[in-house]
Amino acid sequence: MDWLDQVKWDAQGLVPAIAQEAGSKDVLMFAWMDREALRKTVELGRAVYFSRSRGKLWFKGEESGHVQTVHEVRLDCDNDVVLLQVTQQGHDPSIACHTGRHSCFFRVYRDGAWHTVEPVLKDPQAIYR
Repeated sequence: MDWLDQVKWDAQGLVPAIAQEAGSKDVLMFAWMDREALRKTVELGRAVYFSRSRGKLWFKGEESGHVQTVHEVRLDCDNDVVLLQVTQQGHDPSIACHTGRHSCFFRVYRDGAWHTVEPVLKDPQAIYR
């Protein structure tokens, strides 16, 4: 059996993918992958996702320069979520989020509201021209 056939793809042929920073173990982002994105990620050693809004492969960092080097690819116990252990390139400290923050998970629920707890490291308008 092909290793890609062992992944439980959803009705749209996608699987959730979580990018986790290899060193800090911070969860950087969540995205989707199709078969081609996962295959290319393994082949290239860099994160490739499927952009649902664009309807095409998205090579992380193709516009921002914030490329994710992939060290390990894991599949969860139900075969329906992929975890990428990555090193986030392109900025120090690393930026994974399109908002210019280290992680896409920069809001914390507290006292009945969402609070932003991570700073913008670089203005998104300076990242995406």
